[in-house]
Parts: sequence; C-alpha cells; structure tokens
Amino acid sequence: MGATLRALRAVALLLGFHLLSLVLLAALAALNAAALRWAPGPVAGKIVVVSVLLAVPVVRGMFMIRTPKDENVAGLPVTEADEPRLWALVRELADAAGTRAPDRIVLTGDVNAGVTERPRLFGLLPGPRRLYLGVPLMTGLSEAQLRAVLAHEYGHFTGGDTRLSALVVRGRTQIERIIEQFHAKADRTAAEEHARQEKAAARAAVKGKKAKEIDTSGSGLTYRMMARLYTRYGEFYLRASLTTARDQEYAADLAAARIAGRDATASALREIPALASAHDFYLECYATLGARARLMPPRGEFFGGFGRMLNARALELVQLRTQLPDEPASPYDSHPPIAERVRRIEDLSADGRAEEAKGVALDLLTAPELTLTALEDVVLTEEARTFRRTADWNELLDAAMADALASLDTPLHRALAFYTKDRPTLPGLLTVIDDGQLWRLAQRLPLSDEAAAAKGRAFREFVRPVMRDALRSMVLAEFSARSLVRWEFSWERAATAHLPGPAADAGGGDTEAGAVLNAAVDAALADRPDTGPLRALLPPRAA
Repeated sequence: MGATLRALRAVALLLGFHLLSLVLLAALAALNAAALRWAPGPVAGKIVVVSVLLAVPVVRGMFMIRTPKDENVAGLPVTEADEPRLWALVRELADAAGTRAPDRIVLTGDVNAGVTERPRLFGLLPGPRRLYLGVPLMTGLSEAQLRAVLAHEYGHFTGGDTRLSALVVRGRTQIERIIEQFHAKADRTAAEEHARQEKAAARAAVKGKKAKEIDTSGSGLTYRMMARLYTRYGEFYLRASLTTARDQEYAADLAAARIAGRDATASALREIPALASAHDFYLECYATLGARARLMPPRGEFFGGFGRMLNARALELVQLRTQLPDEPASPYDSHPPIAERVRRIEDLSADGRAEEAKGVALDLLTAPELTLTALEDVVLTEEARTFRRTADWNELLDAAMADALASLDTPLHRALAFYTKDRPTLPGLLTVIDDGQLWRLAQRLPLSDEAAAAKGRAFREFVRPVMRDALRSMVLAEFSARSLVRWEFSWERAATAHLPGPAADAGGGDTEAGAVLNAAVDAALADRPDTGPLRALLPPRAA
C-alpha cells in the first residue's frame, strides 16, 4: 500500500472516530427531545442532566485535535559544531536513503533511536524532523550497527511513515482521552455512592437497625458503557492500522540492509533487545543502587558505568542475543516479532560488508566523557540531581548496603515481631531457635496453599529457603551496624560481603562471607538446629 492510500486510510479512521462521536451526540439529543416531550417533568430533567454529563467528554474529545508534542522528551540537543562526526554520518545516510536529513539531533538516556516529524495539513505535507538517539544505545553498538539503526529510521522517512504517524497518534490520543474521562467520571460516581451508603449505614447503626450491605456495582454504569463503546472502536482502530505498521517495519529493515549491509542490520536487530535488558539490569543494580539513601554514582558515571558493565558481562550478552522474542510485545504492537525480522534479513544474500565500521559507536562523539556528564544534567530528575555524589562505585555500594540493612524488613522480621511481641532482632531469633520454636515461628510466614497444607519435613523444606535468605540478611545487618562488614564491588558478578573471621581462625583476618556464613546459617536452620557456629561468627553483643 502506497503512502497516499495509507494517508487516506488514516484519515478515514480518524473521521470514523468523529462519526462515532456525532452519532452518540445525535442519539443523546434525540433522547432529550423524546424525554422533554413525553416524560414527566422530574424524569425529563434527570435525563437531560445525564445526557449533558455524557456529552461533555465526547465533545471535549472531538475538539482535542492537537497531537502530543515531542519537545518534552528529555535529552541533550547537539549541533553540527558540537558533534561534526555524528552529523556527517547522519547526513551521509540521509543521502544514501534519498531523503531529507533531520533538522535536529537530540541525545537521550534510553536504549532507543527514533525519528519524528511535525507535518502540516494532516500529515500530507512534510515538516521539521528530529532524530532522538540514545547514548546507552551508542555505548553498546558498533558504528556499523548504528548505521543500520539510523538507516532503518530513514526508511520510515522515505515511506512517509513519520507523516502518517501524526494522524494515527492523533486518533489514538483522542480515543484514549475520552475513555479516560468516562472511567474517571464512573470512578467518581462510584466513590460518591460508596460514601453515601456508608453514611446511611452509620445512621442505621446509631438507630439500632441492621445496615444494608454497601453495593456500588451499578454506580457509574452509564459512563462505563460509553467508555466500552470507544474502547471497542479503539481496538478496531489499532487492528486496522496494525498490518500497515508492521509492513513499514519490514520495509525499513530492508532499507537498512541495503544502505548499511545485511550483517550489520541483522546484528543490530539482535543487539538492541539484549542491550535493553542489560540496561534495565544496570539501572536497577548499579546506577540507582543508592537512590534510597539519596546517593548517586560519581559525575559522569550514571551513564558511563553502562559501558564497563557491558564489557565485563560480554558472555551474558552472547546468550541474550540468541534469545530473541518470537511473539509481539502485545496484540497491538506495531513492531513485528524481532525473531521474524532477524530471520528475514539473514535470509538475504551475503553482500560482503561484514567487516565494515567495527569501532564503538560512542566514539563518534567528540568528547564522550563530557557528553555522558552533560546528559545527566538534562535527563535525571531535579530531585536526583540533588543527591550526594560518591567518590567511587565502592563507596556507593557500601553506603547503599548499610542503608538497606539498617532498614531491613523481611517476612521473617514481621513474623518474629508477631511471635515474640517484641522488636525483631537477631538475638531474639537465635533464642527462639534454641528454644525449639523455629518451625512454630515459620507458620507465621506468608505461605502458599501448598506450603500451609504441608506437615513435618515437607513443611520445613518449603519454608527453609525463605528463612535462610532472611537469616543471612539479619547476620549481615548485625555486622553492618557495627561497621564490621566490607563489600567488594564488581562489574562481573553480584557484590560480595566480607566478614571478620571467627576468633579461632589463625590470624583473625577477613574470611569471605560465603561458605563459612552459609554453613553457619544452614546449621541454625537444620532439622536439629545448632546456633553455635553462627554465634561464633557474630560480634560479642549479638552472640
């Protein structure tokens, strides 16, 4: 389907939305006319009020004609004077694709790249173009892979997709806005009815009467029915444009393979999901490690550490590249399954371009370290920018773990507090174990139905893993409170805790808190528990 036909279909879908709204408004007007003519005065008045309340979201949605602006995307705009090599590559690929280069490049903090266009005349005339390019994406891609990614985006330009997207986004946004308004009104009506019934129940209780059960299932029903109508049209709207959207992705992939090469395009498609997963892991386990303690990595390291983690965990990335999703993210996802896209590209004939541009894409930037630092100032939230910067990653790890252990709250803590009616502490738990009450305490843990029904040894095997993790954390918390635990930071693996060795150890040096601590915890949680090894590890006060 050509760009003109796709534009006409997008216009038809948008007009269908307005036609649905006009039909509903006409039906409400006819209902009002009939009510005013035939219904008693009070009934007619109620019908008119309800009709007006239903018409307001419809009218507001019809006149919400502006599409969301993309200027609010957090990023760092770079000019040609700032990044001459990047701009040269962008222009070179635009020429190769036979399209107009973007008017602006914005560097972002995402593993993503995208192009937008602000067209005129409902998307039929071109407008200003913008390229959004994620610095984490550049960190993980080679220059050849980045060329493929950019060539793919230019494929959307040449196919007219960016202009059509304005129509599609406009219709989707209008439908979503109306649905949200109807649901909000339904929820508000249900809440008001709930409050009214609660007051009535309270008055009945004061008079000694039996209160009616609160039931708001019928409240806001009319609003929800209206929302359901637009939801059904929204699903049709997405289905009608889905095939075209996925065909556009396939066409853009072919354009990338033609411009950047088959192998670079296929490897980029494999790399991006792996990088996205790795970046999520990096943000959770490294970059935001100290957020709870209001701590941040050193300047420039919030984004800069991602590259070091990728280098250290290269083998894990190899596995991620082979685990390609073979299903779309949702039934309405505009992108085809990544496995199918890779298969189509790899089925193309070899073009002899496998050895091109193997350098890291981030090196296209004039001063990558300065860019990583500047990006923090525009991407991080205002609150995050006020957090204290640590001197290095190990200081961040030490402080973050100390804060987490100081506020430890596990199911075992809560069960212990309930069981002993006292503040949950490690000495208190050890006393419970010595008294032979450990498994009675374990019955206070949140359990699955299967675990709760188990007895004897089977029950102990169900709850022992939860107890083991919680007890080990309580031991670490005791050492941390006395500044006796030392954490070893690593890009290759999880952080390692080091504890002082037992008094009997020769030299009294550090002993890695692995085998020794785990053996002591296992002894305390055995069928015949022995807290001796664990007490020997602990500081005197805790033991």
